[in-house]
Amino acid sequence: MKITPHLASLALLFGAALAPAADAPVLRGYSPESAHAEHDWEVMFRATPSAQNLHDYMQRLSARPHHVGSPYDKDNAEWILAKFKEWGLDAHIETFEVLFPTPKTRALEMVAPERFTAKLAEPTVAGDPTSGQHDEQLPTYNAYSIDGDVTAPLVYVNYGVPEDYERLDRLGVSVKGAIVIARYGGSWRGIKPKVAAEHGAIGCIIYSDPKEDGYYAGEVFPQGPYRPKDGVQRGSVMDMPVYPGDPLTPGIGATANAKRLAIKDAQTLTKIPVLPISYGDAQPLLAALTGPVAPEAWRGALPITYRVGPGAARVHLKLEFNWDMKKIYDVVARIPGAPYPDEWIVRGNHHDAWVNGADDPVSGTVALMEEARAFAELQKQGWKPKRTLIYCVWDGEEEGLLGSTEWAEEHDQELRRHAAMYINSDANGRGFLGMAGSHSLEKFINGVARDIEDPEKKMPVWKRDQLARISRAPSAERDELRKRSELRIAALGSGSDYTAFIDHLGIATLDLGFGGEDGGGIYHSVYDDFYWYTHFADGDFIYGRALAQTAGTAMMRFADADLLPYDFTNFAETVRRYGDEVQKLWKTESDEIRERNKEIEEGVFSATADPRKTSVPPPAETQPPFLNFAPLENGLAALTRAAERYDKAAQKAKLDKPGIEAVNEKLIRVERGLTLPDGLPGRPWFEHQIYAPGFYTGYGVKTLPGVREAIEQKRWKEADEQIVRVGKVLEKEAALIEDAAAGLE
Repeated sequence: MKITPHLASLALLFGAALAPAADAPVLRGYSPESAHAEHDWEVMFRATPSAQNLHDYMQRLSARPHHVGSPYDKDNAEWILAKFKEWGLDAHIETFEVLFPTPKTRALEMVAPERFTAKLAEPTVAGDPTSGQHDEQLPTYNAYSIDGDVTAPLVYVNYGVPEDYERLDRLGVSVKGAIVIARYGGSWRGIKPKVAAEHGAIGCIIYSDPKEDGYYAGEVFPQGPYRPKDGVQRGSVMDMPVYPGDPLTPGIGATANAKRLAIKDAQTLTKIPVLPISYGDAQPLLAALTGPVAPEAWRGALPITYRVGPGAARVHLKLEFNWDMKKIYDVVARIPGAPYPDEWIVRGNHHDAWVNGADDPVSGTVALMEEARAFAELQKQGWKPKRTLIYCVWDGEEEGLLGSTEWAEEHDQELRRHAAMYINSDANGRGFLGMAGSHSLEKFINGVARDIEDPEKKMPVWKRDQLARISRAPSAERDELRKRSELRIAALGSGSDYTAFIDHLGIATLDLGFGGEDGGGIYHSVYDDFYWYTHFADGDFIYGRALAQTAGTAMMRFADADLLPYDFTNFAETVRRYGDEVQKLWKTESDEIRERNKEIEEGVFSATADPRKTSVPPPAETQPPFLNFAPLENGLAALTRAAERYDKAAQKAKLDKPGIEAVNEKLIRVERGLTLPDGLPGRPWFEHQIYAPGFYTGYGVKTLPGVREAIEQKRWKEADEQIVRVGKVLEKEAALIEDAAAGLE
């Protein structure tokens, strides 16, 4: 690529950051000549994002509440579109029509042993100018709860996850016919009413305990960043582990003429009414509980004795919703590439919020916008990507990944043919770079992180992350952190807009963002606004700039490579670890069941020997059958051999030889090879066989999910079947990688 005279002068201006071309690092997938040119363009790119611009964008976008269906949500989308066009980008808005219920009636009261009526409101905070925009704010509620009017005894269920109900069983406490109260944390919020309903509860209340993000963690807002007494976490309780997106159009884009389910047939609505409350409203309810004292791990930070119930405490919960259709607005900008315009690198962050949303999501939105502006500036200097960049600003993420899922479903076949990588971000703050995603991109993103300077510590963000991990890790893990050439990246489950791309379409994906040094106590509340962000998060926007530099460098480096810079050795090693984990899980489950059955048979099952146990012995469990892991082992062995062969071929390949384009086309299909069209058991939308959100974790990932969850839930026949399926998927994946290696050889 030719460097124009004007660009050369810019290089001199930022000389401290620009190493001479001769010293440019070796870049995987680049010839030496193209690596030198790429290095120079990347330096120009990273010099462009402006912290002041980020500040100004956020002030504009978070000035008013902008939830789905609000006037300012549409206004923001049109403003972002106008900015893209102002910068010279080819941009447009795509709309979808989705089901979005909003509250009509919300009531929560304790009717015995005394009366108490919950406030269900977040007050204005003096000095915070947008916290008082009550006419435009969504009330505190959980989207996609069903309507309900129930009165029942109250039972405290800790985080409300499956193991908490196992503990209640051992305590002799049933929630059948009760309303449960669970604290936020331990799992995604939508799991709590789901599991409660499975155990016979008729209503669910979710509260924010100060131990998680209130005064136990630090000073509360406005003196500090943490959740005040009346702060409430809104949020969706859609059953997204079944499928995300519009509940009425699973698997297809929610266009105006799409065929829709009846609301009564939607699988992802809750089975019982559910409402979020503050710890100010929760304390009288919890204080009224009698029954057993809660186990130590269940106790929060309220000044009460935590008890489980049930007892005299009875509550009345009434919810009614407007079940309306709303229009959502995805903003899409395209930077065409050459010579490979049909290979796409896609970037996304959402723009909608529960209220003003300065942190979630605007802190990430503004970084994406500055990336796009920086690329527009580089185009004026003569830069053109080899592959097409697509910048997407999604709507409706908060309610259930609506905008990204509907867009991905609408463009399903195009994306499966053309998309080489998707990069996601969401909220962003001060601190350390978080890296998660497909492990075929682990080496690639580690290389990018080595080239980004931490704006406070003046060292590579990679090095700062490594030092932080070493300081936090158990001693047994520190040696690997010091010696392994790459930091391990986390696997992705769900919870942000990457879900449709990796879990459904099988597109290699990264999720990036900074954080860890700012308190998060205003999540999904009216206090997540510009005042909070500029006082307690990244007030000078230097980490927003760092995110723009990081994600933008990744976009540019992947788009401009001669050979797409996937790596499969780290992927094979990581999947081998997952295989070892599921085999260990099966052995642990077998040993524990055998031990419990022996204790029951011998009459020594007692509460004193183990706090998990009770004096009332449970029935004996069926001993798990032998599971044959040979098909999985065969697949892992084939994957390892293929990864090693490809790595050797890639290191020796002449990247200017004919045939590289054909190899890249094969590489784009490799992540697709990890999917099956009929998906996971009971969850056909989730096609990826290596990564998926857990059925009972919601956001948290389950790796080798078909095998792992069958073992966890003691479905032994299904586990045996899934081992065979996953083994075949890995063998198919190995064949795809072998084919790419042959193209290089």
